[in-house]
Amino acid sequence: QLQLVESGGGLVQAGGSLRLSCAASGRTFSDYVMGWFRQAPGKEREFVSGIRKGGGSTFNADSAKGRFTISRDNAKNTVYLQMDSLNSEDTAVYYCAASRTGLLSKPDYWGQGTQVTVSS
Repeated sequence: QLQLVESGGGLVQAGGSLRLSCAASGRTFSDYVMGWFRQAPGKEREFVSGIRKGGGSTFNADSAKGRFTISRDNAKNTVYLQMDSLNSEDTAVYYCAASRTGLLSKPDYWGQGTQVTVSS
């Protein structure tokens, strides 16, 4: 089992920034493609950003492009999501996910989520 624990969520004003972290344990972190997802109230969970095992390649949803940056530190078993220029539509529970096969459409593991609330 790979355990994932998110942190860094909170309340922020529109236009502000937050940095989410997801600490992994239990398995070899660098064996997994990592991703961030979010779920807003009344909406389905959606993909936000992903990063390959070595960290050299990232991919983002349109909603994240130009504002969010995903990164990972395999030595610290942690993946990050730097979120800038936040707006009210970014309010959601943010989850990190891990996929051994690289298919983030079907992650093998999920974290418990961290709440991000953007006030206007």
